[in-house]
Amino acid sequence: MNRMTDKIHEMGLKLPKPFIYPSPNRTGCVVTGNLVYTSGHPPPSGFGVAVHGKVGGDIAEREAVSSAQAAALNILASVEQQVGSLEAIKQVVKVTGLVNSAPGFVRQFAVVDGASNLFVDLFGPSAGQHARSAIGVFELPRQFCMEIEAIFELSNSNSR
Repeated sequence: MNRMTDKIHEMGLKLPKPFIYPSPNRTGCVVTGNLVYTSGHPPPSGFGVAVHGKVGGDIAEREAVSSAQAAALNILASVEQQVGSLEAIKQVVKVTGLVNSAPGFVRQFAVVDGASNLFVDLFGPSAGQHARSAIGVFELPRQFCMEIEAIFELSNSNSR
C-alpha cells in the first residue's frame, strides 16, 4: 500500500473496484499532460450507500452526503487504476456534482460536500481545496442519485 491508500483506510474507508462503463467508447478517466479528467461517477453499488433515486425525495440529504463521499472514492479508484497510484495527485482542481433532485430540493451544495470534504481530508487543505459546481438535475442515466466528476493535477504526466 501507499501513503494515500493507508490514509483512506485510517479514515475507516476503502476504495471500491473501479466503475466499469457500459460502452467501450468511454472510460473512467483520461490523462492529458499533467491533468486527469474523470467521467461522471455514481456511488458504487454494494458499498452501503444509496445509488439510485431522488435526493430530497426517496433519499434523505444526510444519506446523499454519504453517497457523494462514496462517489468520490469511486473516482479515486478510477484514477488509481489509470495512473498507478494516488500519490501522483498533486492538486484537486475541480469537482462537479450533478444531483438527481426531487422538486423543491435546493441543497445540492450540501450533498456535494460529501465529495469535497473527502478530498480536503485526504489531500489536505491546500492540495484538496478545489473549484466546484453543484447542480440539481431532473434525471440522471440509470436513475443514479448523483454523478460526480473531478479534474486532478498530477505531479508528473506518467500514466500506465
